[in-house]
Amino acid sequence: MSKKLTSRAEDYSKWYNELVVKADLAENSAVRGCMVIKPYGYAIWEKMQAELDRMFKETGHQNAYFPLFVPKSLFEAEEKNAEGFAKECAVVTHYRLQNDPDKPGKLRVDPEARLEEELVVRPTSEAIIWNTYRNWIQSYRDLPLLINQWANVVRWEMRTRLFLRTAEFLWQEGHTAHASKEEAMAEAELMNNVYATFVEKFMAIPVIQGLKTESERFAGADETYCIEALMQDGKALQAGTSHFLGQNFAKAFDVKFANKDGKQDYVWATSWGVSTRLMGALIMTHSDDNGLVLPPSLAPNQVVIVPIYKSEEDLKAITELVNSILSDLRAKNITVKYDDRTTLRPGAKFAQHELQGVPLRIAIGPKDLENGTVEIARRDTLTKEVVALDNLNDKVEGLLDEIQTALFTNALNFRNEHITEVDTFEEFKDVLETKTGFVSAHWDGTAETEDKIKELTKATIRCIPLEGKEEEGVCVYSGKPSKRRVLFAKAY
Repeated sequence: MSKKLTSRAEDYSKWYNELVVKADLAENSAVRGCMVIKPYGYAIWEKMQAELDRMFKETGHQNAYFPLFVPKSLFEAEEKNAEGFAKECAVVTHYRLQNDPDKPGKLRVDPEARLEEELVVRPTSEAIIWNTYRNWIQSYRDLPLLINQWANVVRWEMRTRLFLRTAEFLWQEGHTAHASKEEAMAEAELMNNVYATFVEKFMAIPVIQGLKTESERFAGADETYCIEALMQDGKALQAGTSHFLGQNFAKAFDVKFANKDGKQDYVWATSWGVSTRLMGALIMTHSDDNGLVLPPSLAPNQVVIVPIYKSEEDLKAITELVNSILSDLRAKNITVKYDDRTTLRPGAKFAQHELQGVPLRIAIGPKDLENGTVEIARRDTLTKEVVALDNLNDKVEGLLDEIQTALFTNALNFRNEHITEVDTFEEFKDVLETKTGFVSAHWDGTAETEDKIKELTKATIRCIPLEGKEEEGVCVYSGKPSKRRVLFAKAY
């Protein structure tokens, strides 16, 4: 297969799909709508996971694990949550297969092995977790309960795309219980801030923090906080959500506690999560027509060293130098790989590492040994420079920091250039079709107007920005009074 990608300008969707496969991140599986995450893609996810896990634990959360299967009666207990996910549920009805008497060598479901109660394959875990919390919480002394789990979930999507929307995906989901509304609200805000910090600092993706409208909230939530990012094609992507659940799940599962006055009360709850969808955001924010572009903080290999030689003697001398470089860079906690494969020529190695987004590539040949230099190539700018060996460690460290900062700055500039204020519906439609990006417009606060705008333009309210100020105006569609602008966009 050719390594050359379809250009983003020609077909953004095709470019994305090709890049995911050709960069060895993931591929479609034999199960409709499900993906295989390949080692290189999983290495990036592991780095995301490790950093988020550290941040969760620093804020007092502990990891646990809950069952994949949820009894249907438990799933139904919180009505809004059940209704919100019902159409996406996979359901287990039987527990055994048997030989098919009509088709030798084939199996069929054993009709006698029907489950007494059907099991929902978790699309989210609130039901099974809150049923468990009922046994864990009796007193205010048991609160707050701060639990996270790393897991897979199943949402039976009909239209799928690798990382962005698959029938099964990996994620983390936090589920916390609190003694007061104020504590739970503070938790939901805190975790949204944690997500924003992670995405901006480590993924180099600027986000807008906001609140979802009532119709866009998580099913069963009283309030949903979110972080919204903008991709290179001008579409928005929801990068994470944090939900204030009120007492809805506590009441549904009868989770009460004795407060300090000895009175019984329902606990207050939150849930929050990010998923492998972040991989899609990472790809679409930074990458180019040559392949993946990775921020150094999440790159499986921050540096790759490629030897250029003609003889075994050259290779031996280069390798001796490289071993010293590897030791020095690793001492600075820089992940570095020596690509001494004999099955590929240097040019092919360069192309592969460029396609896979390795931030820095170092080439060393016989002349470099004579001159005490190496050639360093940056993936983000595709520029090269010759660097003296005695300055290499500091140079590599400085360039990695430069790349991380530059990727964020470039994405931030693009995002800011694609936030457009409009005051008429004609302007609204024109920006969506010609400029794309976020459209900042007044909205009258009604679901009817929100639905009508979505019907006419396919744009949704991505969020009510937390940093937005009150501003008198009139709704861009209905002309009714409005007190603030919200952000609309077409989205993934």
